[in-house]
Amino acid sequence: MATLVQQPAATTIKPLADYDMSPERGYLCRHDAGAVTLPDAWGDAAKVAMQMPDVLPSGEIRAFLKANLPAPESLSDVATLTNAQLRMVAVHYSFMVQAYVWGAAEVDNRLPACLAVPMVAIADALGQQPLLTYSTYVLDNWTLIDPARPLALDNIRMIQNFLGGQDEAWFVLVHVAIEACAGQVLARYGDVIRGVAEDNPEAVRTELEAMAGTWSQINALFDRMPEKCDPYIYFERVRPYIHGWKDNPALPHGVIYEGVERYGTAGQAFRGQTGSQSSIVPSMDAIMGVGHAADPLREYLDQLHEYRPVGHRSFVDDVRRASTLRGFAQSVGSAGLTAAYNANIQAVADFRTRHLEYAASYINKQGKKSAGNDTDVGTGGTPFMRYLKKHRDETAANLI
Repeated sequence: MATLVQQPAATTIKPLADYDMSPERGYLCRHDAGAVTLPDAWGDAAKVAMQMPDVLPSGEIRAFLKANLPAPESLSDVATLTNAQLRMVAVHYSFMVQAYVWGAAEVDNRLPACLAVPMVAIADALGQQPLLTYSTYVLDNWTLIDPARPLALDNIRMIQNFLGGQDEAWFVLVHVAIEACAGQVLARYGDVIRGVAEDNPEAVRTELEAMAGTWSQINALFDRMPEKCDPYIYFERVRPYIHGWKDNPALPHGVIYEGVERYGTAGQAFRGQTGSQSSIVPSMDAIMGVGHAADPLREYLDQLHEYRPVGHRSFVDDVRRASTLRGFAQSVGSAGLTAAYNANIQAVADFRTRHLEYAASYINKQGKKSAGNDTDVGTGGTPFMRYLKKHRDETAANLI
């Protein structure tokens, strides 16, 4: 058996609730988003947003939004909204922002004040960016069909849609189900860190084995994406609305947020919604001690961190600071602990492999391109095939 190397004292992480997380739902919102009621003109704006699936096919979504949205001055201050209300208006407004920019044949790089001013105020209050993010697309955009039944793929629905339909909903809801399942993995991080700090290889091994078992369920959920989300439908009717402004050839100068004083008339460039904004895999990298080589694609990974909700960002940062798991697993010399560690590394590598395969079939192999919907550029504005392959390979390279 190898000589045990003394590990530096590990810090701890706080309870999941302190990061706005839970074992039952992971990073998903802990409140019932479907039961949130919005006050005064915010409620009127939500009603407008919910009509988008009926209006978007007409090509007249911009005129509809400008004619029907309340003026910014008629909206109560965002500070008067509860956290649940704030997150719900973020969902509605971020969808409308995307629809305005991408919802017609010609891209529009000017957001009217009726969208720009409230969107920026909402984003500022949440500590996020003023466009569609993974949190408004997935984490806060679902509700249970039957509250008496568990959260599962057969018991959840989207709240806000663009066009609506099975393919759009399934794409989002598979992500919702994965996020919920991951909660059981995230809930074990504290015990893993504690087991390392207490020099208890068996306790760490037990936690890692349980984590790997849950990852099998996560990967099984991800495998179900093609069941009800067709690659062609995704590319033509789902993907066009979720792009951002940064590094998008259709918006070389970004988007102008009219009426937002601090932006003036300068175009703003923000990255688009992408599954890479999910905190599941970055938190796994953090607990397992997986690093990624410094290059332009690593810079993109670091930028995406700022698009996560504040609490989730803090969780990933705290886990990264606290975890010395990789060095511990390497130094203990326990075959069982090594196998459990490697099972988690392999599970994440498998997840990234599947993501790469989906990127190829759902995007890269779709021959048709339109304004902003490029087969070579991801919704977050990256050369996604190289990005995904690099991080898959770097994950697999961390097997002990």
